[in-house]
Amino acid sequence: MLFCVVGIVASSVGLARAQDLPSLPPGARLTLEEDWSSEKIDAEKWYVYRKKWGDGNHGVVPENVAIETDEVHGKSRNVLVCTAHGDRYDGPVQGWWGNKTRVGGVIVSQAYFASGRFEVVLKIGTKQSHSGGPADPVKPKGCVPAIWTYGYRWVEGDSARKNAFQADVPLYNPHMPAYNMAVNEYWSELDFPEFGKSGDFNRAMYNTFLQNRHDNRFFDVADAIDGEYHTLTTEWRTQLRPLPGITDKQVVEAEGYYWIHDPAVPFSEYWGNPLKRIGPDQYSLYEGKVATHYLDGKKIAENDKWVPAMAGQLTLGVWLPSWAGPADWKTAQVRFAQVKVWQYDDEGDVRGIMKGRNPNNFAPDGTPLK
Repeated sequence: MLFCVVGIVASSVGLARAQDLPSLPPGARLTLEEDWSSEKIDAEKWYVYRKKWGDGNHGVVPENVAIETDEVHGKSRNVLVCTAHGDRYDGPVQGWWGNKTRVGGVIVSQAYFASGRFEVVLKIGTKQSHSGGPADPVKPKGCVPAIWTYGYRWVEGDSARKNAFQADVPLYNPHMPAYNMAVNEYWSELDFPEFGKSGDFNRAMYNTFLQNRHDNRFFDVADAIDGEYHTLTTEWRTQLRPLPGITDKQVVEAEGYYWIHDPAVPFSEYWGNPLKRIGPDQYSLYEGKVATHYLDGKKIAENDKWVPAMAGQLTLGVWLPSWAGPADWKTAQVRFAQVKVWQYDDEGDVRGIMKGRNPNNFAPDGTPLK
C-alpha cells in the first residue's frame, strides 16, 4: 500500500470522459466473482488483514470487516462492509499496540492477478447521518477508502557485495537498493483509486509502483461521491518489448525468468523487470503498459508511467493514514457490493515472483509480531 506520496498532479481535463468501457477482449477469463451471497467471507477467495503500515494510523483488523445487507440499485443485497474507527472512537476494537483510534478494515484476495479487468461496485459513506459519524456522511474525511493490487518481495543479498550482482542471489540487483542495505524490494502496485487525501473526496489518487519507482496522479471522481453505489473498473495491460543487444552472458535464469546480471546494461532499460528468452542472444522485456480507469462505464483516468508487470493480490477496504487528515468522528464505512476480475493473460504478465499471503504484523491484543 502507499506509504508516502510525493508526485505529480495530472488533470482530468482532456481525458475522454465520453469514451465508453470497451467490450472484453477475446479470451478474457472470469477468474473471480464475488457478491457475498454466501453470507460469509469465503476463505478460498479472501483473507483479512491484521496489519499496520504507514504513519498516523493503528492498522486494519478483521473485526472491522463484516457482511451486512444494504439496498443496491433498488434491491436488498448482501454487501461487504469495511469500517473505519476515527479519532473519537472509544469502543472495544483495538489495533496496533492496543490503540483504538484510526483503525480500519481490509480484505485481500488469495489469488494473484496480472493483466485484466477489475470491476468493483462500491459505496463510500452514506446519505444518512448516524450517531458518531462524520459531519458529512457522504464524505468521511480522515479515512481512505481504497481498491488496489499489491505484490511484494524482499530480496536480501550479501552486504559485503552490496554494489555488485550476486550469482548466488539471482534476483538481487545493485541498482535498486532499499534502506541503504544490500536489499531489494520487488514491488507491484496499482491503486484504482485511493479516495480522501487531505479530506478531499472529489479528486482521488491513481498510483503506480514499479520496484523503487512510483507515480501518483489525481483525477476527478466527484460523480462517485454521493452516498450511492457506483462501478469502478480498471483495465491493466502488459506487453513484451524486444530488448536488442542482450546476450546470453548478460543474464541468469531463475524462477522461470531471465534477469539482467551485467552492470553495463542501463537500469533504465528494464527497471528490475525480468526478461524472456526468445532465442540465442535474443531477449524481450516483460513490462507494464497502461492502466485505464472507468467510473460507471466512462473513462476518467489513465496511468502510463511505472506500470508494473508482476502479479499482485486484489485488496479492498479502508485505512486511516496521517495524510488523510483528521477523522473527527467515531465510525464510518465503505461498502462493496460486487467484485469481478477477468484475466487477459497478456504476454507481458509476470507470475509467481510474488506469491503467498502477505502476513499479519500484530496480534489480536495489538502487540507487534516478530
